[in-house]
Amino acid sequence: MRFGDKWAGMVIRCLEGGPRRFSELRVPLRGVTAKVLTRSLRKLAADGLIRRSAQARRVEYELTPLGRSLLGPMEVACAWAREHWEELLDAREGGAAAEPTPDTLRGRRTAAPERGVARLVNHQS
Repeated sequence: MRFGDKWAGMVIRCLEGGPRRFSELRVPLRGVTAKVLTRSLRKLAADGLIRRSAQARRVEYELTPLGRSLLGPMEVACAWAREHWEELLDAREGGAAAEPTPDTLRGRRTAAPERGVARLVNHQS
């Protein structure tokens, strides 16, 4: 999995329930553009984590056994993040090296729950 691709983990989580079409992936990943989702899917396929299958005019994406093997470690990482969420927020808010974000400038405790890592951590199958 490419570490520079922030959508890769979320795509993998979206595919854990079985194959999905491109348009079906766009629903839970509403923050991603079609171009970026296409790029992420191609990278994941090149890494052997997902399989693209085309039948007639229907294209589906599904996890390969290698991709499915990532679900366990991802769940462990998400459980750790849920357990340490408050500490992570405190560190982000109090870190001297961190750039202030619009959320911290307005004094909000948390960012929107459906962004970035929070989307992975709070994923419900």
